[in-house]
Amino acid sequence: QVQLVESGGGLVQAGGSLRLSCAASGRTLTIMGWFRQAPGKEREFVAAIERIQESGGRAVYAGFAEGRFTISRDSAKNTMYLQMNNLEPEDTAVYLCAADSTVGFVNTFSFRAYDYWGQGTQVTVSS
Repeated sequence: QVQLVESGGGLVQAGGSLRLSCAASGRTLTIMGWFRQAPGKEREFVAAIERIQESGGRAVYAGFAEGRFTISRDSAKNTMYLQMNNLEPEDTAVYLCAADSTVGFVNTFSFRAYDYWGQGTQVTVSS
């Protein structure tokens, strides 16, 4: 099995920054990513590192995250990070770490496709 443990959420003013972490343990993963869910809204894709086992993988981002958020991974620590800059009140949500171990995983943007989830960490951006 896989365990994912997030940390780093909190309260920040608009324009501020936060860095989220997701520590993974268990079986070999092929993809790790971040989703977020605001009250009353569906869970949405934020960013992911695809094909982790292939030269470190490839980062992909949702449109709203491009240019503001940076996803990275420390393979030695098996930990993924999400650096979020220039945060906006609309970024307020629970941020969840997701992962999967399927070889050839293709449904990067679909939360329903991921087998493993963290407990989530709250990010609140005040105006």
